[in-house]
Amino acid sequence: MFPSLAAAHYAPALPLSAIAQPSRQFGLPFAGAPGPDSWLLGQGYGNTTGAYRQRRSTYGNLQGIHAGLDFSAPCGTPVRAIGDGTVAEVDGPHGSLPHNVVIDHAGNLSSLYGHLLKRASLRIGQKVTRGQVIGQSGDSQGTCISAPHLHLELRDRAHQRFFNPLPYIAADWDTLALAGSFGRGYEYDLNAPRKWQSPDSQPAALRGGRLLNEFARPWPIAPGGAR
Repeated sequence: MFPSLAAAHYAPALPLSAIAQPSRQFGLPFAGAPGPDSWLLGQGYGNTTGAYRQRRSTYGNLQGIHAGLDFSAPCGTPVRAIGDGTVAEVDGPHGSLPHNVVIDHAGNLSSLYGHLLKRASLRIGQKVTRGQVIGQSGDSQGTCISAPHLHLELRDRAHQRFFNPLPYIAADWDTLALAGSFGRGYEYDLNAPRKWQSPDSQPAALRGGRLLNEFARPWPIAPGGAR
C-alpha cells in the first residue's frame, strides 16, 4: 500500500554532514503552558528504564533506546507542527498507532507525530507552518484512558537516524522537567554511572545498529530480565 514509503526503511542513512545541526530551530508540539489539565512531559528520549527493559524487543531495531519524546495530554489536544515543512506521510508505515503524521523540514530532518486520535486531514505534499495544528493527540492503546500521549520523533529524512529533540527545540527544558517525570527514569550502567543520565546527553540512534545499552551492571535491574 505504501511501496515508496516502506522503501524508506531500507534506504541508506543520510550522512551526518547532510543533516542540519541543532540550533533550537523548532518549537513545541503544543500551545500554552504545561499542567495537569493540558500537557506534561512523560517518557524522555533515550536510554529510559522503560526502553531498557524492552531493548531487545520493542526497541531492538532502535539500538535499544526510546527514540522520541512522550508528551502526556488528554485525547483531542491539538498537536502543532514543530516547524515549517511539507507533509510527507499520513498514517505511514512507522507504527505509533492508531494514526501518525510525518513532516519533512529543511536540513534533511523529519518530524513524526504518533498516537494521534484520528487520521489527520492533511494531504501529502501540503505545506505547513510552525505552530499549525496538524492533528489531535490520542492514546497508544486506543482507549483515551490507558496511555493518552503524543509520541514525537526527530529523524533524518531517510528514516534511519534518530536524534535527541532537546537541542533542536526551543524550550525551557529545565522548567518543563519540573512539571512532569522528564529527566528521571534513565537506566544506569554501574560501570559508568554518569553516562546518559541527563535529558540532553542522550545518544542518537541508527536503525538496525547494535544495542547501545547492553550493560553488564544495569540499575535498576529489569524485573524478570530484559526482553
